[in-house]
Amino acid sequence: MGLVVYLDTILVPLSIFLTVGYHAYLWHNFKKKPFTTSIGINELRMRAWFLDIQQGDDKKGMLAVQSLRNTLMATTSTASITILFNMALAALTNNSYKASRDLFDNQIFGLQSDGMFALNFGSASLLLLLSFLCSSMSIGHLIDANFLINASAEFACPGHTQTVLERGFLLALIGNRVLCITLPLLLWMLGPVLVVLSSMALVWLLYELDFSGKFKQGDKQSHGEQNMYA
Repeated sequence: MGLVVYLDTILVPLSIFLTVGYHAYLWHNFKKKPFTTSIGINELRMRAWFLDIQQGDDKKGMLAVQSLRNTLMATTSTASITILFNMALAALTNNSYKASRDLFDNQIFGLQSDGMFALNFGSASLLLLLSFLCSSMSIGHLIDANFLINASAEFACPGHTQTVLERGFLLALIGNRVLCITLPLLLWMLGPVLVVLSSMALVWLLYELDFSGKFKQGDKQSHGEQNMYA
């Protein structure tokens, strides 16, 4: 029994600390040194792209609509995946409790009490709902940005349009990352050891995507772009 409590109370918080701590570190670099992260580079390029659109080039305006459409499709897919996962969790909760008690009764699978079972699926469900909420808000912001970009010049407000556009992309990113954080929790039913291992693999994968070496090599050029479009 002591080993079971040790696994659940140490490994699961450790996995959450790894993912949350990594994203806190990513946010710090994004705010202080955006040219060292892929998210910061994308934001700088988006600002430059938005300023080019405001010059009134029809071809660039059409490209803007297509780019926003692609982002909307990706965000809609994330929202659909989260709500499907949540519905699957609800169905699984009603049918898998007795089976989990029978199949995963070894100590390596962690504690299988009523409270732990509810915490397992409840935490994953709440994070999925949060991801769905962020993705839904992102879709609304991107639709508004699409309308504002194509509005006539006398009604357009570039500062407000840029703010709405940046919020849409940021909410889409948050919704996607919350979904990624939820994936290790979905494996909690198979034991806390798998949760911490999957969290370590997730942090490693995200680090390779967020701090790619090619961005670090272009620090000076990107820093110049940051000063230009800040």
